[in-house]
Amino acid sequence: MRRRWIQINGKLEEVSVDYIPPDTPTAVLGILGDKNYHGLRDTKGEDISTRTKHREYMKRNNFALTGDFTEQWKKDAAYRASGKDSTRISDVIRSYDQHIKGK
Repeated sequence: MRRRWIQINGKLEEVSVDYIPPDTPTAVLGILGDKNYHGLRDTKGEDISTRTKHREYMKRNNFALTGDFTEQWKKDAAYRASGKDSTRISDVIRSYDQHIKGK
C-alpha cells in the first residue's frame, strides 16, 4: 500500500495519495486533468471516473453542481439587497405568522 507524507508547519503528516495542498494555484489543478475523478462511481456503481463520463452522467440524470449557479446566486443576492423584491416582505410576514400559530 502506498503512503504519502508531507511536511506541514515543520511536522511530518500522513496524507492521502491524491492530497492537494489548499494553497495550490488553480492553474496547477487544471494540469491534473481527470485526477480528481479517479475511481469515482455513482451510488449504483456506474463508472464516472473521467470528466466526460461525469458530465454525461450529470446531464443524463438532470443533476447540476453548485458551481453552475454561482453567477445566478450573485445576481439574486444583489436583487434582494436592492429592496426591489416586493414578495420578500409578504414572505417574511407569512413565515412569522405561521411560526406564531405553531404550524
